[in-house]
Amino acid sequence: MADIVVLGGSGFIGRHLVERLVRDHHRVRVPTRRAERAKHLLVLPTVEVVEANVHDAAVLRRLFQGADAVINLVGVLQDGRGKPYGAGFAAAHVELPSRVIEACRAAGVPRLLHMSALKAASDAPSAYLRSKGDGEAVVVGARGYLHTTIFRPSVVFGPEDSFLNLFARLQRKLPVIALGSPQAKFQPVYVCDVAEAFARSLWREDSYGRAYDLVGPAVYTLEELVRYAGTVSGHPRPILPLGPRASYLQAMLMEFAPGKLLSRDNYYSMKVDNVSDAPLPFGIRATPLEAVAPTYLAAGHPRVRYFTFRNYAGRTWREP
Repeated sequence: MADIVVLGGSGFIGRHLVERLVRDHHRVRVPTRRAERAKHLLVLPTVEVVEANVHDAAVLRRLFQGADAVINLVGVLQDGRGKPYGAGFAAAHVELPSRVIEACRAAGVPRLLHMSALKAASDAPSAYLRSKGDGEAVVVGARGYLHTTIFRPSVVFGPEDSFLNLFARLQRKLPVIALGSPQAKFQPVYVCDVAEAFARSLWREDSYGRAYDLVGPAVYTLEELVRYAGTVSGHPRPILPLGPRASYLQAMLMEFAPGKLLSRDNYYSMKVDNVSDAPLPFGIRATPLEAVAPTYLAAGHPRVRYFTFRNYAGRTWREP
């Protein structure tokens, strides 16, 4: 049994990882600004939820006292504009990892797992990917005195995801989908596979100083994923693919829409194919999208068993 601090543990990926760590009988501390956001974790027997500001260096040092490992999952998808990125991206993706590393050294924590993003790079076309790349550089710089491992997932799917669920929800409400960047490529990875990779790497010395891409077994265009979400949820809609200029204009206009579903920075991120040839590490077998997505996208739909059985029979949704 180990003591592990999980930053971002109340989020989509975090909740699955915390549950996975509990199954290994670890004690897990989850800091959050509001305990209400992590109430779903309180039922787990070895989890402690702490109200704390993780951007405060002194708070981090106190949180890390006695910990055997720290896992940083904190990330934001959108931010205001700036060069090379906005203040929000800088705070979450670059400054926080720096504070985490300093706090690990001060508290004597030997192990750090860090969540980055597939195709993160300091010279990437989007501010999001540039900030993630600079955050990686910070973690790499700590390898001389800290056992670090970096994970770079593609878009992550699962019951509470904000990706496929968003596409399904939009098709329930709209008669037609005007889709920007329809040929952008993704390799979606199952949230439980991501959690498994983190959990298995904790005490593996061969993962020290390494970075791993986390991707699913198949590549899809954005248009294919949107069409799939509509079909499986029972609300298929006509899709109007937009060209590059119209896609950029749509992203710019949606920055002013409630909820900010899309931004110009998202548009720039999709200029890079979000795919990788690397298999999942540590012997993990990647879970197909079609094996899981129908169970939540088609929940309550009479054809949910059809989609599940079709996958088990080896027939994918792309077939007629």
